[in-house]
Amino acid sequence: MKNYYRIMLGPKSAFAEECFKGNYIGCNFDIDINLSNSLPDNWRDFNLKFIPVWINKHPGKSKVSAGLACGALWTIAKGIKKGDIVLCPIGTGTYYVGEVTESYYYVQDSVLPHRRKVKWYTATIERNLMSESLRNSSGSIGTVSTISRYAEEIEKLIGGDRPTVISSSDDTVENVSEFAIEKHLEDFLVQNWKQTELSKLYDIYEEDGELVGKQYQTDTGPLDILAISKDKKTLVVVELKKGRASDNVVGQIQRYMGYVKEELAEENQNVKGIIIAQEDDLRIKRALSVTTNIEFYRYQVSFRLFKG
Repeated sequence: MKNYYRIMLGPKSAFAEECFKGNYIGCNFDIDINLSNSLPDNWRDFNLKFIPVWINKHPGKSKVSAGLACGALWTIAKGIKKGDIVLCPIGTGTYYVGEVTESYYYVQDSVLPHRRKVKWYTATIERNLMSESLRNSSGSIGTVSTISRYAEEIEKLIGGDRPTVISSSDDTVENVSEFAIEKHLEDFLVQNWKQTELSKLYDIYEEDGELVGKQYQTDTGPLDILAISKDKKTLVVVELKKGRASDNVVGQIQRYMGYVKEELAEENQNVKGIIIAQEDDLRIKRALSVTTNIEFYRYQVSFRLFKG
């Protein structure tokens, strides 16, 4: 089964045209060696080896930044398979689309030395034709974004079809109309973070002015929001659930918290979790009653009409 990725080709898509003309995608991340013999099947093994290399070149940077950089490098060099589809923005609201055709190769002394050959399609995708959810995912912070859950929509866009505006890729969503109102919860929370109770104690994780804490990739999937306490002593995993939260979200957030503790937290940092949902139930209350480092918050969606 092929997968789909959004790839940024340099800061602000600076090298998109060069990559298109040269039939490749690529990245840098200041790892200036040929990785042909250093690409294990498990990205965690890659990170274990190269995070210290990256941090050595970027003193003062955090493990969070190092994890983002090395994870993206491994994904482009190894994680993306032959036959996978890449969408690459060119900075004008248009995405080049292509199929990865070859394994990793290295071009020394180039701006994007870590490369994969791509067969670009003649068709491009316009951002304004994407559904809101695909637009958000394909516009997320970072070099690499996994967008395989939008495979059907992407294939329709490649073929020239306009997708249905209201849709859900979440199997747990029962009421699609309700989902249409609530699906922007994450973006709304990020944009209005400073107006929430959480902002009094925590900030969304930021590096060099970019909110890298949104949809942070882990080995069990992307966590919704990674935040950090004002005193920098606590990393916070924020998990958003549309509608009612069930007790299985506790296990999910604990997996994310375990990753953050083992892979991202510095020696003097601890980890806590926050679940945000519209409603809870007895099961989740029971599950949370025996945890000391996970909090629960409820949100409200309000829709009102006023006669003019």
